[in-house]
Formats: sequence, structure tokens, C-alpha cells
Amino acid sequence: MAHEDTGTLHGVRVGFAGLGLMGRPMCLNLLAAGADLKVWNRTRSTAEAFVRPGMQICDSPAALARASDIVVLMLADTTVVEQILFGPDGLEQGLHAGTLLIDMGTTAVMPTREFARRLAPRGVDYVDAPVSGGEIGAIDASLTVMAGGSEAALARAWPLLAALGSRITHVGEVGAGQVAKAANQIIVGLNIGAVAEALALVQAAGVDPGKVREALLGGFAGSRILEVHGQRMIEQRFQPGARVVTQYKDMRQAAELGALLGQPLPATELSKSLFAELIERGDGNLDHSALIRVLQKPAN
Repeated sequence: MAHEDTGTLHGVRVGFAGLGLMGRPMCLNLLAAGADLKVWNRTRSTAEAFVRPGMQICDSPAALARASDIVVLMLADTTVVEQILFGPDGLEQGLHAGTLLIDMGTTAVMPTREFARRLAPRGVDYVDAPVSGGEIGAIDASLTVMAGGSEAALARAWPLLAALGSRITHVGEVGAGQVAKAANQIIVGLNIGAVAEALALVQAAGVDPGKVREALLGGFAGSRILEVHGQRMIEQRFQPGARVVTQYKDMRQAAELGALLGQPLPATELSKSLFAELIERGDGNLDHSALIRVLQKPAN
């Protein structure tokens, strides 16, 4: 587990917006790295329940921006990012020349580029740096970070990103990080579906899924998703590390990008529909490994 004091961000004024499953442990790692940390959350009671010595709660996104030299967003979706940036008392009103803004959530590609364009006249450097690794990676500071932005902006962002992740790749200009994340979520979503179908078949055949998983982990079908999510599916343990609603949103954004570019994504479309079915069943807040519930025979 991370959170040991590294001091790598000592004295850096960091504002963090979004204290969800991922945001809370990320804040603890920034605090451990020595950041002068300000936080804001739409539900203030969440921030008040979470706040630690060395953190300060801001009353609005604008106040967060005014108090920070680097602002990190870890928000639910593109609509929320736009509201927090440009809505009433939004970040835009408090951002100053030289502020570095890092969006670490999964935001649609074209709006990301537009947000960066809108903020550039204010002298704001914009980096899109979505992550993979889920809550476990956020806790352990072992997130995989896919970053888009200028070389200069990435150089400024690097110490902060290094306090949160173990693998950081500068993919390209603004928006490139979100393209990489769309690809990541396609692979994750389809792999969850593959593992779920395989284990549902094994259970329908009356064979021990734990033994099958053990056998497959040693071969070409072995994967992190088979290892972690396969075990969750077998145990029917779906406390969220990454929620179904989030996975569906990410698959939808990837499908929309494909449609915009004229790139067919037939398996992504199918996967998206299965996650949508899970949400319709009332399971949207479970871990995305709960996809197996859509596939299992009623007898199971």
C-alpha cells in the first residue's frame, strides 16, 4: 500500500476535484508526496467525512482553482467535467495564467480538445491523463497513466503523475490520452465479457470454475482480468472497484468515437449492450465483473 511520505510534491499547491472511489486514495497519495492539497466535491459531506490533516476543503471549483497551481479532475463523465470547468462558479473563473489542469477521468476525446482550446487564451496548460488500474491501483499508487498534452505540460505534470502511478506514457498531444483510454476500456470490457462467457459455460457444464480458472491462468488465456475478475465472478463478490455504470459510459464513449471516425467496432457495440442490460436489471453500481450475471443460466 502506498501513502508513505515521499515529499516529492513538497509545497506544490494542488487542487483536487472529485472524491469518489478513485479520487479519495489518489488524494492520500498526493498528501503523502507533500502536496499542499485543496479538495472540492459536489457533495460537501463526502469531503467533510474524508478530509485529513493537511487538506483544505474549498467551497466551489472557482475557489479551488484560485488556491491551486495544479488542478486535478477525477470526475464522473464529460458532462460533469464541462459543468465543473465552465458552469456557475466553475474552475474557469479561478484559473490563472500558468495553472496546469490535469483531467485524470475518462472524458470524451473531442470535448477534451475543445476544453483545452477554450482555456488556452487564459494561459492554462491542459493535460488529459486518464488512468487504468481501478481502486486497487489508486490505493497502491500503481495506476497506469495515459497522458496527452505538450512536452512542457507533461514535464510539469510528471512529478504529480509519478506520485499516483507506476507506468506513465506520454501518448501525444491533448486528447491522445483519452484515445488510449478508449482503447484500454474496449480491451477491458471485451475481456470481462470473454471471461464471463467462459466461466458461465464452465458452470453450465457442471465443472468447477475455480479449477478451470487455475488451469487457464497458466496458458495463453491467462490475463489480469481472468486472475482478479474471474475470482470475483466465481465468488459472486461484486463490491465495486470499478462500477458497471462507469464501464458502460466508457464503452459508449469509445463506440461514439468509432462512429465519429467511421471505424466499425462491432464487438464494442455488443459489449456495451450487455453492460446496458446489467444496468437495466438494477446492477449498475456493482463491480463491472458482475457482467457474468447477465450470462448465467437461471439455475445458477
